[in-house]
Amino acid sequence: MWWRSASFILDQRHLQEDPPNDIASSSSKQPPDTLSSLSPPQTQNSTFMATAADPFNPIPNPKISAYYQTRAAHTAVVTSDWLAQAQAAVGHHPDDAQAAQTHQPLLAASPSSGKSFCVINEFNNWRKQPDLAEAVAAIRALAAVIRASEATTMMELEIELKKASDSLKSWDTTSISLTAGCDLFMRYVTRTSALEYEDFNSARSRLIERAEKFGEISCKARRIIAMLSQDFIFDGCTILVHGFSRVVLEVLKTAAQNKKLFRVFCTEGRPDRTGLRLSNELAKLDVPVKLLIDSAVAYTMDEVDMVFVGADGVVESGGIINMMGTYQIALVAHSMNKPVYVAAESYKFARLYPLDQKDMAPALRPIDFGVPIPSKVEVERSARDYTPPQYLTLLFTDLGVLTPSVVSDELIQLYL
Repeated sequence: MWWRSASFILDQRHLQEDPPNDIASSSSKQPPDTLSSLSPPQTQNSTFMATAADPFNPIPNPKISAYYQTRAAHTAVVTSDWLAQAQAAVGHHPDDAQAAQTHQPLLAASPSSGKSFCVINEFNNWRKQPDLAEAVAAIRALAAVIRASEATTMMELEIELKKASDSLKSWDTTSISLTAGCDLFMRYVTRTSALEYEDFNSARSRLIERAEKFGEISCKARRIIAMLSQDFIFDGCTILVHGFSRVVLEVLKTAAQNKKLFRVFCTEGRPDRTGLRLSNELAKLDVPVKLLIDSAVAYTMDEVDMVFVGADGVVESGGIINMMGTYQIALVAHSMNKPVYVAAESYKFARLYPLDQKDMAPALRPIDFGVPIPSKVEVERSARDYTPPQYLTLLFTDLGVLTPSVVSDELIQLYL
């Protein structure tokens, strides 16, 4: 389990080496983060007790967490330079102030309004923000459930939170990231039995703090991934992307802002043509982009240096579930020795283990061919496929740069 891991032991040693007063004083000198300022203020004693009792809360010292320090030896992929970039990414960012101004009214409206609270309505309010992922919207909605709750015991609060999570997951049973995000939120917020020995108000405050922290981490995941992937994008390279992925767009946007010279091949992404949307966004950034029909992937693969794709979900085997067509692109790239990189947030790590393409809940979509289709003709309407791990090179996540074989270890640490 996570709290028994070597990284936790190392973090606890760092904590024991620093006196509580030093910890409290150092934390008070840190600049306030915009998103974390939404959480209730902590006293000196509560800050120290929460840190000592909760291995997931960040330790307020400038050292990198032992969890990340041990990853280099574990995967032989992550370096200190990438981790330094990741730490810089999660610091103050120009978008943070704008995000806080956008988020604050929604957070305050739910518990203070006289109307009965509805988690689906709160979820839909968060979904109106175009740059917010569906799973992050669910995490924010569940955090609002805790703030708006009128429960008087921890058992009542956890039952209420569980019902809200089930309601969100039933809203779209085919969404892997939505289900995984809700499950991870429940594990993160209610993971320790120490809450049973606290008075209810203190335990509720602890839950709110964890909920806000988890939401903050999820919002910054995309930026961390973009920073970690920059060393793999070199001047003069050609990148093939498939469909529209917010995190892949953030990776390419960051590379363009770093004055890197590259060009992008975008597949059309039939039938919803999400590749058109991504090509339009890249054109606004003055990135050279070329639009391909989906069947031209093998034809142009010899011009490609790397493939970048997002993921609807990352499964226990290290494979991914993504937009239809990802599997065949990975097959072509693998046969021509082209690396396939996946950019995915950790809240998309799902406890699934598909054995073949049909071993998944169907996610169907309407398909318009532009001409009438006879009723006797069967049309394949599945929206996604499964790409096995042997066709993937690396996964860029907010937990670090992982090989597919390490994903199962990460899932164990996330869910246990």
